[in-house]
Amino acid sequence: MAQDNLEKKIKLLVIGGSAGSLRVIVGVLPHLLSPLHVAIIIVLHRKNTHEDLLTEVLAPKTILQLKEAEEKEAILPGVIYLAPADYHLLIENDHTFSLDASEKINFSRPSIDTTIESAAYAYGDGLACLLLSGANTDGVAGMKIAKSQNAVIAIQAPQSAEMPTMPYGASISMAIDHVLFPNEIAEFINNLS
Repeated sequence: MAQDNLEKKIKLLVIGGSAGSLRVIVGVLPHLLSPLHVAIIIVLHRKNTHEDLLTEVLAPKTILQLKEAEEKEAILPGVIYLAPADYHLLIENDHTFSLDASEKINFSRPSIDTTIESAAYAYGDGLACLLLSGANTDGVAGMKIAKSQNAVIAIQAPQSAEMPTMPYGASISMAIDHVLFPNEIAEFINNLS
């Protein structure tokens, strides 16, 4: 891993994923260290059902606080936020959340592109982005914008992804700072801190 761009003062990491990414996240969470000096936002394509237990499933896997993002909530370091089902999660310039129920983007709500793009403008080079396994290219357009704002850009190694379309789409669209196998992701995140 190149250490030069990890020496930036990263304040926020946005992780996006779809099909095949939940397994990676479940494997990474137990290895995240505390204190973690960055905030993490996880945007997963998920269905809006009353039985959605994603927070309850993931929270016990980590020693860090893990919760669903709420409207107007301040983004704090050391907290892992999940994008709520059926809402686009936007990052405001004052580093708070805004929830939006507008039409789906890339057949998804939440849209990874929407979160990364808004985070890129709010955090600039204080942002890192990680795109995991997924069957469409949601996240690629947002990562291009983040790259233009000097964010750190990382992807799951496509050959390790259950559905490589998402990370592969990023890899052919822009220069990638870090290509990570699942067993390297926790170290990457801990080094951001």
